[in-house]
Amino acid sequence: MYDIKALYEAESAEDAVRLLMEHPKAQIIAGGSDVLVQIREGKRAGMELVSIYGIDAMRGVSYEEDGAIRIGSLTSFSHITKDPLIQKHVPVLGEAVDMVGGPQIRNIGTIGGNTCNGVTSADSASTLHAWDAIVEIMGPDGMRRIPICDFYRKAGVVDLRQGELQTAIVIPKAAYEGYHGHYIKYAMRNAMDIATIGCSVNVKLSGDKKTVEDARIAYGVAGPVPMRAHSAEKAIQGQPVSKGSVQVFAKAVLVDIKPRDSWRASKAFRQHIAAALAERALCESIRLAGGVIHQEGGEYHG
Repeated sequence: MYDIKALYEAESAEDAVRLLMEHPKAQIIAGGSDVLVQIREGKRAGMELVSIYGIDAMRGVSYEEDGAIRIGSLTSFSHITKDPLIQKHVPVLGEAVDMVGGPQIRNIGTIGGNTCNGVTSADSASTLHAWDAIVEIMGPDGMRRIPICDFYRKAGVVDLRQGELQTAIVIPKAAYEGYHGHYIKYAMRNAMDIATIGCSVNVKLSGDKKTVEDARIAYGVAGPVPMRAHSAEKAIQGQPVSKGSVQVFAKAVLVDIKPRDSWRASKAFRQHIAAALAERALCESIRLAGGVIHQEGGEYHG
């Protein structure tokens, strides 16, 4: 059924690094929801694999000493959605990964696999970008951490060097404390479909809930890699919570996004949807943060 040359099972992250160095052509396999399909299709036939699935130390969600949230790379989508720390601080991440495939995929698929495959449509990727996530990587030279925006180098390629593996994703306390967010996935069908475009927004309001202190917005399938729309973020920062501010924010995303034509959707359609989703996601984030969007003559509910 599967044309595999050899399978090596790592007992720890350090052991995985050793195996990867000993077998430089080997590929890491975790849940296998991507790799095994590719092997069965003949795209990676005859490969050597290093399985990290048995490394329990790379599972689970916990606090770091400085209050950052650490998500082990082997944590499944299902566990992320249900985790108390995720539900308390970044429930939008649980909502985003709950849109990945069906229940079987969410039970076996991991956050590390979803980010390491490098695709722009990954549901977790845009949300992690919006939360200024940090990627933790172990390799022969030890541990390093890089912003997730630097982890994605180009379409399908991430910053993993020879002998390295991703061990965790970290969301800094400063990135989630006081913020509320919302993710919207636009797809051709509701169930088990790749996003035509995905939009994740989070916002931090002033104490009186009348001013946007900060906002972050990130997209999937708006360019070759998941990306932030910094022009929109700058446009809304310090602005009143109002319909006008929301509309300026939504229009400003078009400065940064770089969608393309494909069989799923045209560039023009993706641009239209990107602006519409920005407005909807920001409105919902403001609502979750306790704000009310005002316009002349009353309230605006999006």
